[in-house]
Amino acid sequence: MEAIEELAVQPCTSSLYLRPFRLSYRQNGTKKFWDFMRTHDSVSILIFNTSRQCFVVVKQFRPAVYMCEVERHHPQVFQNQDKESFPSLENPLPAVVGVTYELCAGIVDKPGLSLEEIACEEVLEECGYRVSIADLRRITSYRSGVGVTGSRQTLFYAEVNDQMRTSGGGGQPEEGELIEVVEIPLGESMKFAYDETFPKTMGVIFSFMWFHSNIAPKLPKK
Repeated sequence: MEAIEELAVQPCTSSLYLRPFRLSYRQNGTKKFWDFMRTHDSVSILIFNTSRQCFVVVKQFRPAVYMCEVERHHPQVFQNQDKESFPSLENPLPAVVGVTYELCAGIVDKPGLSLEEIACEEVLEECGYRVSIADLRRITSYRSGVGVTGSRQTLFYAEVNDQMRTSGGGGQPEEGELIEVVEIPLGESMKFAYDETFPKTMGVIFSFMWFHSNIAPKLPKK
């Protein structure tokens, strides 16, 4: 996962996932504009393994996170953003600065499937557990990237056990996915959530808090 090489930054003239636009409008008599991106909505799933009392999350390299760190250390990288060529990334940062811990998740790009069906597919592909729609509990939906994309993510909860695991997960290599499945023990989950040495998404923090407020009090006492 952390063996990256031959890094090169270039303009993005077309994309299957992002479409840039500019909205012009008048608000309270003042003329304004705002640049934004249209992208797919998504689903995410908080997975709790009842056999070992742990959360199942994923770990992967995120180029956008990596380049934020690169720019922080080497601001000159994006100084020629309006030109066709960018400076090469000499002596790049280690890939670990772009690795994040996340909930199992996926984009909503299959019109024939419901959000629940897409969530079940993602749990199987990324984490190796076979769950059904009946195993899912919808927690809520919310907007992410409100200043840039405004896309909607729907969060589900699923309880699994060791017998439901049919593979090691890891995503779909043919689509370029390289995912590591990570287990976070229940007793260490809130410490993990607030430990900044483990880069993570807000979804992880929020869903762990939700679990401790809504599910943990109902668990059998040891």
